[in-house]
Amino acid sequence: MAYKKKYAVMALAGICVASGAAWWYQNKSASSTAPAAAGPAPAGGQRMPAVEVAKVDAVTLIDETQSVGSLRSRQSVMLRPEVAGRIKQIFINDGQRVQKGQLLVQLDDQLQAAQLAQAKAELSIALANHKRNQELVAQNFISKRSLDESAAALDVAQAKLDLAAATLQRLKILAPFNGVAGLKQVSVGDYLKDGADIVNIEDLDAVLVDFRLPERFQSKIQPGQKTQLNIDALPGRPFAAVVQAVDPLIDANGRSVGIRGCIDNRQQQLRPGMFARVKTVFGVRDKALMIPEEAIVPQGGRTFVVKVIPGDQPDVLVSQRVAVKVGVRQPGKVEILEGLTAGESVVTAGHQRLQKDGTAVRVIDLSRTAGQAAAPASSPASAPGAVASVSRADAPSSSPALAQTAPVKPAAVSGPNPCLKG
Repeated sequence: MAYKKKYAVMALAGICVASGAAWWYQNKSASSTAPAAAGPAPAGGQRMPAVEVAKVDAVTLIDETQSVGSLRSRQSVMLRPEVAGRIKQIFINDGQRVQKGQLLVQLDDQLQAAQLAQAKAELSIALANHKRNQELVAQNFISKRSLDESAAALDVAQAKLDLAAATLQRLKILAPFNGVAGLKQVSVGDYLKDGADIVNIEDLDAVLVDFRLPERFQSKIQPGQKTQLNIDALPGRPFAAVVQAVDPLIDANGRSVGIRGCIDNRQQQLRPGMFARVKTVFGVRDKALMIPEEAIVPQGGRTFVVKVIPGDQPDVLVSQRVAVKVGVRQPGKVEILEGLTAGESVVTAGHQRLQKDGTAVRVIDLSRTAGQAAAPASSPASAPGAVASVSRADAPSSSPALAQTAPVKPAAVSGPNPCLKG
């Protein structure tokens, strides 16, 4: 038992000695390396905080917004018969251009033509009877009542003739406007009920684009304003649209306003139903001041930035907080309307280290760093072993099938823009 107590005391003493030696060694190492890590310090013994800065750029600012929409025909109609009948003849082909008033489909009109002939005969008889009664009344052979009855019979006969002519005319399906016929839904000999689909007619000389914008833009966009469209099905070929109307009703669900634009499509490049990306430009300003979004410091309902300005000592830069007024926001950028001038430097990272104005700072210029990093990559073709890339479109093709897929140059058009009529 005594031996066990002796060994326990010796073990405890060894642990204490080892712990003390480790503590002494660590303190010695830290004290020997601390002055070297601190580096040079300014007067006061504190190290200057490092901040990242960016220049205030004066650029040409385009106030614009992006939206999506779909194309539709300026005029579109599905032709349907007003009366039932059997198709006697079809005068158009699928996809054929038609003119207003052109006869497209003729229904069987034998019965209606006979009724029209009968109505003409009855009108002739009624007219002859009325003339004879007029002569007889003048000679006092018959009463005036007979004359009134013959006049009424004449009116009835005329109404029957008009009705027969109108019924006969309804058996002719005419084009209501200039356009292009779609795909026919019927054939010669089909019996159609009133209201059955025959063929659609589309006015494609001008197409409409319907899109929506947030309600905050409703005061900026006006009829006659120009917009630009990019069609996914026709990449690299922008189209110009003219705003025709702005919906006076704001959609309460999406808080957006409907816009309708018109595109000149006399070259027949666009089709109804295409998906469109619409870019609306509200204005262009030269020398607009832009800074990175990271430089903005909101505080107490106001907006601040921290400038870096020369200090009292040579080669010393200090911080200065400035209240600013912001304008248009773009991805990663903010327009400054008041508070800054072009060429000034603003802090983009390290705001939390600047507790008060006049703090000396060590600046990291992001624009200079980015420029130096981009310099070696500006001319990849000059690097050893670089190979110039060749576009497939520039290389001659040996396949006839590929040659046939070359885009066809749109035909030239003349005359006024159909979107500007009226």
